[in-house]
Amino acid sequence: MNKIKYISVCILTGIILIVGCKSMTKTQKGAAVGTVGGGVAGAVIGRASGNTALGAIIGATVGGVTGAIIGRKMDKQAEEMKKEIPNATVERVGEGIVVEFNDKILFAFDSYVLSPGATGSLNNLVDVLIKYPDTDIEVQGHTDSKGTTNYNQTLSEKRAKAVSNYLSQKGIATSRLTTKGYGETAPKYSNDTEEGRAKNRVVEFHITANAKMIEDAKKEAN
Repeated sequence: MNKIKYISVCILTGIILIVGCKSMTKTQKGAAVGTVGGGVAGAVIGRASGNTALGAIIGATVGGVTGAIIGRKMDKQAEEMKKEIPNATVERVGEGIVVEFNDKILFAFDSYVLSPGATGSLNNLVDVLIKYPDTDIEVQGHTDSKGTTNYNQTLSEKRAKAVSNYLSQKGIATSRLTTKGYGETAPKYSNDTEEGRAKNRVVEFHITANAKMIEDAKKEAN
């Protein structure tokens, strides 16, 4: 996987520097190279692996110099999230961001009611999301494979909805929020071990550029 990512980065960086060197400003070149290193290779690998849960981020990909500028904006936001939300996993993927919370941080076992300890973590996320209003957020619920498929699907949907409702109550515009439950259908880890099952019980936030950010990036690219 690391080898594939390395090769992808090298190829995409070369294309940008060779093809775009005459027409791109220094700012645009920097944005493009930064995005290749931080995200574009991730989108390519994600698509190749067939991870359907990355659909929102892959579908929001703009590409070109505009996408590179969006990527730089996302780099900044992701770095701030890493500092402000230490108990979450923050990853730059393509032109977006994936923020992952283990279910133990947010919920009691087999429950979709937010635990008292969840508010601090979610409030830290809200603080950053409010500072960067030009993004859309897909809240995803995931489970392990224990229990029936229908039960896991319903639980994942209810957990995603509970988190989305909390974000809206804290000031995140509902127009920015969508929810999706994947149940046990999109595991990142093996469900054959308890460790893997625990890692699959998560809520993820897939953060992508909204129409305003895309339009602003197009203007900057031109």
